[in-house]
Amino acid sequence: MSDSTLKDTNFLFNTMQLLQAYEQGIDENIISTITDSKGIIVHANKKFCEVSKFSVGEIIGQNHRIINSGYHPKEFFINMWQTISAGKVWHQEIRNKAKDGTFYWVDTVIVPIKDKDETISHFLSLRTLITDRKILEKKKEQYVSSLEVLLVMTSNKVKKPLMKCLDEINNFDRDKLINKPELTQMVNNLRVSVAELDNFTNELSVFIREMEK
Repeated sequence: MSDSTLKDTNFLFNTMQLLQAYEQGIDENIISTITDSKGIIVHANKKFCEVSKFSVGEIIGQNHRIINSGYHPKEFFINMWQTISAGKVWHQEIRNKAKDGTFYWVDTVIVPIKDKDETISHFLSLRTLITDRKILEKKKEQYVSSLEVLLVMTSNKVKKPLMKCLDEINNFDRDKLINKPELTQMVNNLRVSVAELDNFTNELSVFIREMEK
């Protein structure tokens, strides 16, 4: 065997090993399916079956409507088909529904596969689970919403009365308080307290706006 033939054989062998390693890595960590040009599933990997809770036999020959959760509007999937039919990669987050009725979120990339004539023959879908992240995002959204309600309540129940108190304090006739040190001190204390509470409501407002980012 010549050196060049040996090199070609080693290259082919190493490439096959690399492809097998990629396949194993994808099967363990990535939810993957392949469909024909009409969207009929012709391959589903182990991870897809594990997450969707459908067997391979139940999946092959179906389209992805079998895991449609009904969460996304029709326009969402129309855009998807327009994009991949044009030979472009589509990337979005999707909420799917497993066989047992539970929902799960996936970060999805769909890649058109073309034949030697540059005609789209299949679509490769690669997905990663992001359910935990979406749950945390929802909790944060609910938390921020609660804080906004608190801010409105604080504004209505605290800030407005404080402003009225401050106006009354500022309307005191200082000349009449000159010989009344106790009353003067009381007014000063009230002014400081009102200012502190006003600062607190302002800080709370800034805090909530930061949480929304």
